[in-house]
Amino acid sequence: MKCVLKPCKQEDVKEFMDDYVASLSSPFDSFLEEHISFYMIHYDEEVVGYYAIFKDTLLTQFYLKRHLYPMNKVILNEILSKHSIQSIFVSTGDELLLSSVIDQDYKINKQAYFFQDNKISIPKEKLYKEGSFSKAVDRDVDKIIEISHDFFDQLEERIRDGQIFVFSNDKSLLGVGIIEKSILQDGIASVGMFTNESVRKLGIGRTIIHHLKQWCYTNNLKPICGCWYYNDNSKLTLESAGMVSKTRLLNIQVHKE
Repeated sequence: MKCVLKPCKQEDVKEFMDDYVASLSSPFDSFLEEHISFYMIHYDEEVVGYYAIFKDTLLTQFYLKRHLYPMNKVILNEILSKHSIQSIFVSTGDELLLSSVIDQDYKINKQAYFFQDNKISIPKEKLYKEGSFSKAVDRDVDKIIEISHDFFDQLEERIRDGQIFVFSNDKSLLGVGIIEKSILQDGIASVGMFTNESVRKLGIGRTIIHHLKQWCYTNNLKPICGCWYYNDNSKLTLESAGMVSKTRLLNIQVHKE
């Protein structure tokens, strides 16, 4: 039996991707979808799955048909040998990949929290009242960069796509929100925010997330989000906005001989 790995387009593995997403116990944040290349897995002349990598060094997705589960270690090793993979991002909601890497002698680092909405209403007194929430427009670019620097990549393009929101009052830009619709998970959108450093700890971040969630639900989207594992302030803000996490993202360091 022979394992063959072939580059492909995302649409070539659409059916596998749908099955992969359905197999997860929790959705994952949109940053795992960015700038990835797809490969189709052939085993004994049968197409049995796919995987996705970032810049040939980071494995982010790995899917096999169920009857090939016993061969997951062999196929994963074949993938690692084909590329210069140094790390594997594994969601704890992805049982197949999680089990596959646990069986190896790899170093496991904690990378991020993945959050979902607990749908508990935030008391009005905990929301910042002296601000207005709206979609960003082109004239907001300079103000956004002034307070957030390079926090938002491709800012002008994201504004044109309707992903960026501003929260401001008559005096200044208080903060910025982002909603990024998932390209892999139907009906899912990742939300995030940046608060002007001069007005932090006033509930502005919480309020922006609140508005972003409302926008998502109005547009038939389920809001999720993520933050770096060691960003305690971001974690506390998201939790105060009603987001809860039962899922972690692990960064698995691959050791090659």
